[in-house]
Amino acid sequence: MKRDLAGIGLTSQRTRARMIERLREEGIRDEAVLKAMAAVPRHVFVEEALAHRAYEDTALPLGFQQTISQPYIVARMIELLRSGRELGKTLEIGAGCGYQAAVLAQLARDVYAIERIAQLLDRARANLRHLRLPNIRLKHADGNLGLAQAAPFDTIIVAAAASHVPPALLEQLALGGRLLLPLGGAEQSLCLIERSYRGYSETRLDAVRFVPLVAGVE
Repeated sequence: MKRDLAGIGLTSQRTRARMIERLREEGIRDEAVLKAMAAVPRHVFVEEALAHRAYEDTALPLGFQQTISQPYIVARMIELLRSGRELGKTLEIGAGCGYQAAVLAQLARDVYAIERIAQLLDRARANLRHLRLPNIRLKHADGNLGLAQAAPFDTIIVAAAASHVPPALLEQLALGGRLLLPLGGAEQSLCLIERSYRGYSETRLDAVRFVPLVAGVE
């Protein structure tokens, strides 16, 4: 069934505008990030039965024990990665349904999005096809290994929690680049890693809750 891309009823521009105002109230200050969030119809990326909840500030199930992150977390992570710089060439680990890749595509030069679950990647492809974003490339692969053939990346964003930073992602981060991922198990926090000529620096930030980063593909 063809999705409503025109923003009718509960998925209207007005509903999206309320989400943006809520993000402002929650502390998102980067107007470019807010504009990118407003440009992407989140209801396209969730199950039709959940479309009426698409603009709530909550994670929603995607199946396969995966979720679409709440809007605030998407906006917060991208804001942290931008902070005084452009995203440039960006690698996303955990494409899921394609929503975050679509937001990143509004701000990054190129987005390479990896998903380990083939059926979920197919769904992301179908969702993104509606939006015709030419700067997104999707790949079925193990996110722990990154994407060496397209490295180095100015920005790497990970949408699953790891117990440690995957070495391949550190290697594939460009000089001057930033990597943001959730670290931890029962207790998780965002970890921002920046690479310079002096090496890597690490900053621990907000407490978060993500599904675990799993090795391999299926």
